[in-house]
Amino acid sequence: MKLPPTVQGCFLARENRFRVRVEVDGRPVPAHLPNSGRLTELLTPGRPCHLVPHPEPHRRTPLDLLLVEYAGVLVSVDARLPGPLFAEAVEERRLPLFSGFTRLEREVRFGESRLDFRLDGPNGPLWVETKSVTLVEGGVALFPDAPTLRGQRHLRQLTALAARGERAAVVFVVQRPDAEVFMPHTRADPAFAAALAEAARVGVEVYAFRCAVSLTEIRIVALIPVSLP
Repeated sequence: MKLPPTVQGCFLARENRFRVRVEVDGRPVPAHLPNSGRLTELLTPGRPCHLVPHPEPHRRTPLDLLLVEYAGVLVSVDARLPGPLFAEAVEERRLPLFSGFTRLEREVRFGESRLDFRLDGPNGPLWVETKSVTLVEGGVALFPDAPTLRGQRHLRQLTALAARGERAAVVFVVQRPDAEVFMPHTRADPAFAAALAEAARVGVEVYAFRCAVSLTEIRIVALIPVSLP
């Protein structure tokens, strides 16, 4: 996925869930943060970051925070990207695990909410929910970094699908290149970790992929092992 042109800034502070303050060209500017996670290790004062300008007059913030420099790597903090990244990789036939499907439908309603994708092929459908991962500790990618009731609900829906004999999968997209393995973040959300283990037990497929990230492009590049409690 090609990224839009960015301007460089310096992170100053997080003002609320979706708004941060950054310094660009020597002056403080508000920016939109497209991620509701805590991002504690990434959003520290003085950290270099890269932002997408949005000069539209109706915008309350003229920038979107897109990339953060951390421990020598670029990390994408845009939680909206995993779905499009997954769809791009499937459509370009770069994910052998998801080959053989002839149709990809986005935002498909099931139960009380929507799931990201339904893939259809000769052997029937595969329901897929994607999740954005930004936290990596010692090569271990962890999700979530804060309790997520929405994530737990999605796992329950996937579990219900698998229990009635349909294929279902949750795909964790690690938006940075330094992850070697994925694990649920039990300390941050033990209920999510338990729901993921139960989902896997009844047949929900659990996958994790890491991304290559540059100032101009982000793409899924490698499947990494999943370790469940």
